[in-house]
Amino acid sequence: MPSVTLAESAKLAQDDLVAGVIENIITVNRMFEVLPFDGISGNALAYNRENVLGDVQVAGIGDTITAKAAATFTQVTSTLTTIIGDAEVNGLIQATRSSDGNDQKAVQIASKAKSCGRRFQDMLVNGTGASNQFGGLLSLVDASQLIGAGNAAANGAPLSFADLDALIDQVTDKDGEVDFITMHARTLRSYMALLRSLGGANIGDVTTLPSGKTVPAYRGIPIFRNDWLPVNQTRGTSTNCTTVLAGTFDDGSRTHGIAGLTAEQASGIMVEEVGVSETRDETITRVKWYCGLANYSQRGLAALNGVTN
Repeated sequence: MPSVTLAESAKLAQDDLVAGVIENIITVNRMFEVLPFDGISGNALAYNRENVLGDVQVAGIGDTITAKAAATFTQVTSTLTTIIGDAEVNGLIQATRSSDGNDQKAVQIASKAKSCGRRFQDMLVNGTGASNQFGGLLSLVDASQLIGAGNAAANGAPLSFADLDALIDQVTDKDGEVDFITMHARTLRSYMALLRSLGGANIGDVTTLPSGKTVPAYRGIPIFRNDWLPVNQTRGTSTNCTTVLAGTFDDGSRTHGIAGLTAEQASGIMVEEVGVSETRDETITRVKWYCGLANYSQRGLAALNGVTN
């Protein structure tokens, strides 16, 4: 008589289920770990940038003072937006399918929170400032802070040390101190290839983050991999270009570089119980984040575009 089959035995036993959900939707953004956040009390933050300095003159004894022009300023406003979603879970499913360490409601809430973080990171780079998006880094770079790869080659150019040096020179906000360089993984591989081609360079030059993790460094400046940066930008006939960003982080003074914004009285990602649906046997939990991005100093953010490799 044949032994019991695998199919028959499966009717009397269940496979082990690992508690939790293994992440499979991942986009690397190392800079997000160190991005400072600033809490604001209203739904927008206004700040003034220097436009024209008040003039002065060099005068001798008895000279008439003609330096009378006043300083002028440009007011900039950074607004908050809302990233939001509802986690809805059927009562029967929650009651009968929350064993084996996986709480159905908790899993759905955690997924919504992850989506909030991912949407912020996307807008951090690609936000347009339209359709309720806040402006991202690519849109906040002042035109005077843009340089082109290969000395602005018509069709873009591969990454070079000369281009990185020129990009760093554009950041003068903190008297030339640069807090970060960020690039796509594709560009970071090209940077590593440049180091290897030198023959004697130390490819292990790294910066240690507050968490203890390390990232590559160039001239002592940490390089953060950021895969939200697009690699399909167009320059001339090239449609595979990308951008490398460099800049400074604000230090809390609201005068330097970039900082994330969030509501002071409701900071970070919030989880709010809405209650039971009026028409369905479902509980509703709202996950939301009031957030934005400020670029306090135009000289604290620069971009190298048209990078092809």
